[in-house]
Amino acid sequence: MSKHERWNTLLELLAASGKLEVEEAAAALDVSAATIRRDLDELAEQQLLVRTRGGAVVHGVSYELPLRYKSTRHAPEKRRIAEAVADLVAPGEVVGLNGGTTTTEVARALALRFASGRAEAPGATSAGPALTVVTNALNIAGELAVRPQIKIVTTGGVARPQTYELVGPLTVGVLNEVVLDVVVLGVDGVDAELGVMAHQEDEASISRLFAERASRVVVVTDSSKMGRRAFARICGLDQIDLLVTDTGITSETVARLTEAGVKVLTV
Repeated sequence: MSKHERWNTLLELLAASGKLEVEEAAAALDVSAATIRRDLDELAEQQLLVRTRGGAVVHGVSYELPLRYKSTRHAPEKRRIAEAVADLVAPGEVVGLNGGTTTTEVARALALRFASGRAEAPGATSAGPALTVVTNALNIAGELAVRPQIKIVTTGGVARPQTYELVGPLTVGVLNEVVLDVVVLGVDGVDAELGVMAHQEDEASISRLFAERASRVVVVTDSSKMGRRAFARICGLDQIDLLVTDTGITSETVARLTEAGVKVLTV
């Protein structure tokens, strides 16, 4: 197991329980206690946790894995989801993307699909962009900014280091001035009664505004988020047109989502 994989696992264990003991972690990862101590020390230096005598506790009141440590979880499923969503986007459309690992994969899939004229609308000319992407995610903007065929629009706002998302009044001001054909939302939880949710209330409010500005709302998430609740509600299922997930979703969950009016696409 590489250091990066150990760090991912340690942070996930810490997120689940709020605290972690060195011996417990060493047994779970099948490595020496000395290795775990070094890992915890290095993670503490990056302010990803707080070291204690014999272990570590979460950093701050609300704990959330930084985006760079979540990117390896369910990676194949997220890539399949992203490719399916990219195929649903028509040339010339305006697409909104919030932050997250799955929407980052969607951005990459869109970049590949619309690269070098691989997807052209009937009668399209070179006068306009193949696609316009509006995002509040700094990492997505950075990846797409070098793609000349894609017009990238970023919101203003205050950056959250965990997800690279811009939030706040400046973000709201920009989103209030745009109209989207489709928005692709990454979420932290999907509940048949409460709708879709995020860990942070400021990110949830921006995602909600994205949905309000779009003609079509697509939620992308791996099946591990199904039935999971998070702190802040984004919107109800009645505002979602399509949910794209992997085949790990249960038939019961699909039935409940369909009954609520959400079309479910599994890949």
